Amino acid sequence: MTTETWIEIQQGRLFAKCWGTGIETGARAPILLFHDSLGSVQLWRDFPRHLAHATSRQVIAYDRLGFGKSDPRSDRLTLDFIQEEAKAIIPALQDQLGFDRFVAFGHSVGGGMAIAAASSHPASCQALVTESGQAFVEDRTLEGIREAKRAFAMPGQIDRLKKYHGDKAEWVLNAWTETWLSPQFADWSLDAELSAVLCPVLAIHGDKDEFGSIEHPRRIAAAVAGPATVEILADCGHVPHREKENDVLDKVAAFLS
Repeated sequence: MTTETWIEIQQGRLFAKCWGTGIETGARAPILLFHDSLGSVQLWRDFPRHLAHATSRQVIAYDRLGFGKSDPRSDRLTLDFIQEEAKAIIPALQDQLGFDRFVAFGHSVGGGMAIAAASSHPASCQALVTESGQAFVEDRTLEGIREAKRAFAMPGQIDRLKKYHGDKAEWVLNAWTETWLSPQFADWSLDAELSAVLCPVLAIHGDKDEFGSIEHPRRIAAAVAGPATVEILADCGHVPHREKENDVLDKVAAFLS
């Protein structure tokens, strides 16, 4: 069963989609998905449905403001946009979708948002899963972004983003590349947030991730206050839930069981 809805916030409307039935059936809090820098609900493809089935939990995904089907935005991202997302949006999701506790699951920069969610909502976040999550600014990450920026500058490439973000595609691309490549962002890290994470943590990472080395999951696991497990997937790049979906589903299901 899937349902689609809109979340009202002060700046506009956010598109959200839910897979599975019931909120917090028994002890099973829903899984809240945070998408990557170019992502959207649609770009998760069938993974949320498969995740709901594998874990017997409801899965909730939403388009951040300016992304996917959510309302556009014209402002530039602040340097603490990752922390801001967790603090500002989760209460609206909880209130309008009717859940209290949740499992935070984030991919790439969404992994950082999931960390911030666990840090800023410790009483509500029951567990944290990061997938290709970035915890600091690394040369490998910046070079991957520069290469992607060059690729999207080629004729017709921005149309790949327009399929998912429509007229917002240019803003989405610039929000990613110009924020991360900004000199002011060079010292960004989630060290403070990691130290405040109390719940169990699963950090998944591909050994061939072009946007971050395995130092990221190791740093996440070492810095959190709660128990943590690192899973490095062999011969896997930046999108494990697409490249190694069954492995990801098995590891997440076992972690949450």
